[in-house]
Amino acid sequence: MSIRIFKGAELLAHSPALRSVYGDAFCAPPWNEDEEKAVEFAGRLPLNVRRPGFTAALAFTGPEVIGFATAWTTLAPFPTDRCYPQAAAGLGADRTADWLCGAREIDELAVRSSARGTGLAAELLEAVTEDAPEGRSWLLTSLRAPRAMAFYRRQGWTQATRPSLDGKGIVVFLSPRHPARSLAALAL
Repeated sequence: MSIRIFKGAELLAHSPALRSVYGDAFCAPPWNEDEEKAVEFAGRLPLNVRRPGFTAALAFTGPEVIGFATAWTTLAPFPTDRCYPQAAAGLGADRTADWLCGAREIDELAVRSSARGTGLAAELLEAVTEDAPEGRSWLLTSLRAPRAMAFYRRQGWTQATRPSLDGKGIVVFLSPRHPARSLAALAL
């Protein structure tokens, strides 16, 4: 197995493989996504590779992609689409700007079901965060994914927000090298 880093459009040659891995990783519970979501993910790749600070790590066994992680720099002002408003509401405006803007945002982390439990996800996560600006990386995940939340905690990531009371919210995690990590732990 080998991991290769991609910083731009050269990643697009692997779009069909990434779509397949995405579908394998996210079709099962707790995500329960369908093929349409995998197609949407692949459709976003041409835009994502042009984002500032874009980086991707792909894991290969021979020619086959068995996992990947994608990330980029979160720009200011903080985005207002997708799940971003929930993240900002959980942190507040000042912390959102200070802790997340300018940091490496992990967008997706996916591993084929056949490669789970091998340490591959941890290697991919490290590969896309090792050169993050000032060690600042962050991600969000769903409260519905307790295994994902436990995984990030085992990797040394710190939960920075409380989920919503309805139990359907998202939570923000800060990387082990993020300078606000100790502040996030105190805030909870």
